[in-house]
Amino acid sequence: MKILDVPQSGSLAGTTSSRNRFGQYRRTRAVPVNPNSTAQGAVRTRLAVNAAAWRALTDTQRAGWTSLGASITRTDSLGQTYALTGFQAYVAINNNNAAAGNAVVSAAPAIVTPSGLLTVTITSTNAALSVAYTATPLGAGARLFSYCSPQRSAGRNFEGDLRLVAISAAAAASPANIFAAYQTRFGTPITGQRIFYSFQVYTGGFLSGPLAVSQVIA
Repeated sequence: MKILDVPQSGSLAGTTSSRNRFGQYRRTRAVPVNPNSTAQGAVRTRLAVNAAAWRALTDTQRAGWTSLGASITRTDSLGQTYALTGFQAYVAINNNNAAAGNAVVSAAPAIVTPSGLLTVTITSTNAALSVAYTATPLGAGARLFSYCSPQRSAGRNFEGDLRLVAISAAAAASPANIFAAYQTRFGTPITGQRIFYSFQVYTGGFLSGPLAVSQVIA
């Protein structure tokens, strides 16, 4: 139900408030799906390990993360900008490090702003899924994080469910072959379906801005 109201986001009793490009709306609250998949378990484990490690840091180390967090901004579902807490900065950066196969860090690093991809060309069939990108190769220590959606109708033009499917080797050269990783996660691509993608470059725990595209499977 579309409404005119103050910006709201979240659930109360059986009603959920949110917004889209047409404005505020309310809907009946849906119970989130909890598939307990292997990928979901890996993410939860990383979160739990990093949350526990935060408690073992020294006060000086926590102060460093608090300072770093104040320099990192995010935008919430209402379009409002906020800075991270020290704990959020620690978990976010070390989740990225763990996903990339790199060691977690106890001391807050100097802030890095990785350069994102300039262009992406995707070749997708029911037997191939290749991502050609520039600039190539990636910089020293940089990795490509590839986020993909499940297969959708070709007529769809918006997607909110993007999941980390593949991570490249450090300084990898184009193209990235993510067919096997996608097939394991979402099944074999079906001709005529659309897949949404988002690509970010990882460097030292930080991610670049996303380059988002979608394409119908040939």
